[in-house]
Amino acid sequence: MREIHKIHDTVYAPIDDLETYRAMPTRTLAHLDPFLFLNHHGPQVYPENNRGLPFGPHPHRGFETLTYIFKGDIMHWDSSGSKSTIKEGGIQWMTAGSGLIHSEISSPEFKKNGGEEEVIQLWLNLPSKHKMTPPKYKGLSKEEIPIIKEDDGKVKINLISGKWKDNVAPIQSLANLTMTSIELSGGAKLPIDVSTNEQVLFYVVRGEVEVNGSIAKTHQLVEFKANDEHIEVKAKEDTLLIFGTGEPFDEPIVAQGPFVMNTHEEIEQAYMDFQTGKMGTWDN
Repeated sequence: MREIHKIHDTVYAPIDDLETYRAMPTRTLAHLDPFLFLNHHGPQVYPENNRGLPFGPHPHRGFETLTYIFKGDIMHWDSSGSKSTIKEGGIQWMTAGSGLIHSEISSPEFKKNGGEEEVIQLWLNLPSKHKMTPPKYKGLSKEEIPIIKEDDGKVKINLISGKWKDNVAPIQSLANLTMTSIELSGGAKLPIDVSTNEQVLFYVVRGEVEVNGSIAKTHQLVEFKANDEHIEVKAKEDTLLIFGTGEPFDEPIVAQGPFVMNTHEEIEQAYMDFQTGKMGTWDN
């Protein structure tokens, strides 16, 4: 089996009044190339007439974002003209590429009525050859995400990008990443084979599993070695995982604020381009 290097706990890092647990980067784990960043927001219940999510207009360049909406909703706007509201069970995939301004806030309906919110956002690196690709956005509702069932239906794999065996996802990332969320009923088993050339992202959103002989629980991220292909997952209780795979780029990573590039000079240029309006303007 693929050896486990370390099981990392998240760091509690609230943003305004939003409960947030950060799995990457932390003091024990900077990143898992090409996976850069993972924030787990909620679950928490918002009252009626709330302010909603605090992610107003801000820029990005050099990577892609994948946002899972497990509870509540998110309304996306960006300076390239994309706008959509995605509700429970859906995802948002944004290629920041050469740069854009976007916001991720709660819908007027959610701010008025309140409700439960739980969201996870990932930053997915782009290789240097794609960092200046034109920006684009795609939102998928729950109904648009293929479900692959295994172990007599006790395992549901929600396929977002890439491939799972013979199944092709609705999104194909520029970095050839396979991204899923996986629901396991208590007692379910899931064998997974991943090439030793690929990095694995394995995060427990909720529940508890035994993975390759070790226990991983809610708010824990499992870091694997690349010594074997086989991963064996056994659910100790009903569990929700984020599972992704992708080949590392082995390129320099220079991250500052909302930008992720390969050199400090590229970061300086990103700030200059943002300040001079080259990433678009915000007039929503």
